[in-house]
Amino acid sequence: MNNSINIQPANRVQEVKEYYFSTKLKEIAKLNAEGADIVSLGVGGPDRPPHPDVVRTLCDEASLPAAHGYQPYVGLPALREAYAAWYAKHFNVELEPSTEIQPLIGSKEGILHTTLAFVNPGDGVLIPNPGYPTYTSISKLAEAEIFTYDLTEEGSWEPDFEALEKLPLSKIKLMWVNYPHMPTGKPASTHLFEKLVDFGRKHGIVIVNDNPYSFVLHEQQLSILSIPGAKDVAIEMNSLSKSHNMPGWRMGMVASNAQFINWILKVKSNIDSGQFKPMMMAAIKALQADDSWYEEVNKEYRERRKIAEKIMDALGCHFDPVQRGLFLWGRIPDSCKDAAELADKVLYEARVFIVPGFIFGSNGNRYVRLSLCATQEKLNEALHRIEKLQIK
Repeated sequence: MNNSINIQPANRVQEVKEYYFSTKLKEIAKLNAEGADIVSLGVGGPDRPPHPDVVRTLCDEASLPAAHGYQPYVGLPALREAYAAWYAKHFNVELEPSTEIQPLIGSKEGILHTTLAFVNPGDGVLIPNPGYPTYTSISKLAEAEIFTYDLTEEGSWEPDFEALEKLPLSKIKLMWVNYPHMPTGKPASTHLFEKLVDFGRKHGIVIVNDNPYSFVLHEQQLSILSIPGAKDVAIEMNSLSKSHNMPGWRMGMVASNAQFINWILKVKSNIDSGQFKPMMMAAIKALQADDSWYEEVNKEYRERRKIAEKIMDALGCHFDPVQRGLFLWGRIPDSCKDAAELADKVLYEARVFIVPGFIFGSNGNRYVRLSLCATQEKLNEALHRIEKLQIK
């Protein structure tokens, strides 16, 4: 680049950094290229394939000559109907397929579309600490004012509504919640969803629940939309990435009242186009899976979780055994300076990648996260390596 030309990016680009996993995985790739053989317990991307019938459907549909054209921005009617049937069966939520559901290219893009649909520059957004980093980065890109709300182990990883009432709520338009919660594994509850809906109604704040983890190690699925009157103020996003082993497929959805969905569609239709028809047809097949599919997936995760708990013990970390989801979240020993120091020690000395909790917010500074998206063999290898460190 010619240094004499002073071209600067938009201010919003200066407000965000490259995604943590984007930079860290490049570092790990370099270490592996040098022969390190890192065991990665980092990213929560399922390592097993979808159901064989799902893959077969994709292949069969992709072989059809007419399968490769542009598709509707609102997705196939049959896909929206399949999402509605899935919600009725597993979440006890009735959704109108044609107006209350919008398919997404993964729920991550839904964070952008929803934010742009509701938030003007300078409007306030409530973001959990700890929480998914994309809530913060997208809010910054939208030039919103960010108000973080604390989630703590002492507070059972739930919002402190008395503390929320002290914020300038009149300027806040959107509140991000994520139950079952990532990274802490806090399960959803009807009581919490009722309090969130009441809070949104009282202050005219849209409550968005990001809900991709409700099938992993959960016996009961819960949706914020199951609360009476929730559709008036609540939006829920979901995804097939975790529940159906389809992270790279980018198949997600957003659901709410028809007006909210229409506003989100206005944004989405000006940013991207419809999804690949064979993938939508395969997603329909995935959504029709019976309970035995989820049980098969969770049977493997239960075995992996047992090993992950041993790894936490070897690290000297305390964890709550009731947590659920695709990760295990643990508090580091008091002898450790912070999670970053521990994670680096484990990476460079044991050649195991674990995630320091600070990337999810300051309340994660004394926590680390392990992913269950590694084989039992890899998890046992990680355990063997970490036990040699004698961290306790």
